[in-house]
This record gives sequence, C-alpha cells and structure tokens, in this order.
Amino acid sequence: MFVPSPIPSATRPAVSVLAFDGMSPFELGCVVEIFGIARPELEVPWYELSVCAESRADLRVTGGFTMRAEHGLDVLAAADTVIVPGVADVHGEVSREVVAALRRARDRGARIVSICSGAFALAAAGLLDDREATTHWRYAELLQRRFPRVRVDPDVLYVDGEDVLTSAGSAAGLDLLIHLVRKDHGPGVANEVARRLVIPPHREGGQAQFIQAAVTPVEDGVAMAAAMTWALEHLAEPITIAALAEAAHMSRRTFIRHFGRQTGTSPLRWVISQRVTASLAMLESTSVPVEEIASAVGFDSAATFRHHFTRAMRTSPSAYRRAFRAPAPSGHASSHGSERRTGRLEPATELQCETIP
Repeated sequence: MFVPSPIPSATRPAVSVLAFDGMSPFELGCVVEIFGIARPELEVPWYELSVCAESRADLRVTGGFTMRAEHGLDVLAAADTVIVPGVADVHGEVSREVVAALRRARDRGARIVSICSGAFALAAAGLLDDREATTHWRYAELLQRRFPRVRVDPDVLYVDGEDVLTSAGSAAGLDLLIHLVRKDHGPGVANEVARRLVIPPHREGGQAQFIQAAVTPVEDGVAMAAAMTWALEHLAEPITIAALAEAAHMSRRTFIRHFGRQTGTSPLRWVISQRVTASLAMLESTSVPVEEIASAVGFDSAATFRHHFTRAMRTSPSAYRRAFRAPAPSGHASSHGSERRTGRLEPATELQCETIP
C-alpha cells in the first residue's frame, strides 16, 4: 500500500522532549505518540520530534529497562516547542546544563511545556517566576514551597501561558498535548488525533475530582455514558436535567449526585461545555454567522452563546474565529496576547436550572 512521504522537515515545526535517567516512560510515550508519528493524511505540516538528553549514555527507565536518546541539549534548546516530562525527583536539583538549555530555548522564543512534575524543572530555570502554573496535585504544595514566586493552581488540568504551558498529572499531559495540536492546527485536526487515541479532545473539571476520590461503581459509569451519548445526539435541542436523568434511568436528584461524582462537574456545565466545543470547528472552518452557530449547537440566543463561550475560552467567538481560522506559517496558532487558558470550564451561572440554555 502506498504511504505518502512526510512533509519535508524544513516546513515541519520542531518539537524536542527531554529524556533523563530515572524517568517514567508514560509521559515520554505520550509525546512520541502525538508528535512523533507521521500523519500525512491530515494534510497539515506535522511535527519533527527529537528525543534529547544530557548525554548519549544509557538512561534507566522506570519499569526495568534502558534507553538512549539520539540528540543532546543543543537540539533540545533549538526546537520550536520544548517539552519536559515529569522529573525523577521533585526534591532534587535540576542540572545546570538542563537549566541553561531551557533558558536558551526561552530566550529564542520557543514554546516551553511541562508535564506533571516537569514543572519543577521549568521553575528551577526561572521560567515560571510570577506566572500561574500547575503540576500534579500531590506536588502542588511542594512546588509552591520550593519556588514561592510561582503562582501554583492545584485544581486545573493545565495552564496555557502562551509561551510557557504546564499540565497536571501524567494523563493531564495528554490534555495539554492535544490542546497544543488544537492551537497549531485547529479543532478539526485535534479532534481527529484525539479520536485515534480514543480520548476526549477536551476534558472538563479539574484535579479536584481525582483527589482521594472514591471508586465509582461500574454501573454508574454506564449510566452516565448513556446520558452523555443521548445529550451529544440531541445537542441542538433543548436539554433538561430530567431528560438526562431519564436517559440514565435515574431520578433527577440521584442523577445530579452521580453525575458530579463521575465527572467532577455538573450536568449544566458539561452540556454547556459540549456546546462550546461543538462550535469551535464551525468558527474555524466556516463563515456562518455567530447567531446561526449559537442555534446550531443548542444555545437559546447569541448572547447566551457569547457569554458561555467567553467564560470557557477566555476570548469571544469572533476573536477565536480570527485567531484560529488559519494556522500561522510557523505551525503555531495566532496568539491571544496575555490571556490565560486552563483545562477547566469556569463556573456556570445557575446549576439547578431545569432547561440548559
């Protein structure tokens, strides 16, 4: 079978990821899966990934095996996007060589990204000073104590500071990596990559839903999935909590309680989020008026759509359309200035209203 050749490297944004002794393979694997696999069928300039380390020596990896990186810190610092997975020791010091490489990348204008405890490396390099950032909830207090100039938010899945981005635990790294694809290539491409990974293109809620949480019974998960599937199939129609509860075969009160335990958010917030998400591809790829998009995704008015869109995305639908209508030549989406974006939907206005606007 004929497989098209990857787009020449000169047109592909360079991504580098730091490998180090004692690392966990999961986060590195997430980076490789998203940025290291050629995707010519998507017809966008995909990424050129380099795995980098301080030396060419074998690196011990959690799980009992070793690996060797092909590139050094010079390649790490020269990339368009630099990614640092979770560090092996959150109490230890980051080497001067890694700190220097991260600072060189920052000074060049690279986009710097951390996954989980990788935020400790960014903080050690001073890249998080006077910025909002996040890390795994288990390490948030330690990060704040070790680096008091960092404004640590322990609740969100990720924080987008435009040039410096941080994510929570390992799986939240996937949320942030998909977010990067969305910024670079728009929601259509990001949704396709997420679909191939069999993960949601955007998760709601924050880390609070994972802190010492009780295990949700399997039957609850099946019921919530049924309600969510029904809602997505009827997104353009009026959706009531009573209808969602009926789809889950629960009483209204029981459904609200179980939905919050399962998802970390309320039915109202979740449906609003799905409607906002559904609008993204239309804003990016069509010239349909905002009023028609609002109706198509189920909002009762353009004003309501704009209100909830702005709360969720920290920008207006029109500004989002201007920024994401076409990717910038470098492969990075246009900037929104100093706006802060997180992997969490902001609170909605009235949690118990019967019909979701």
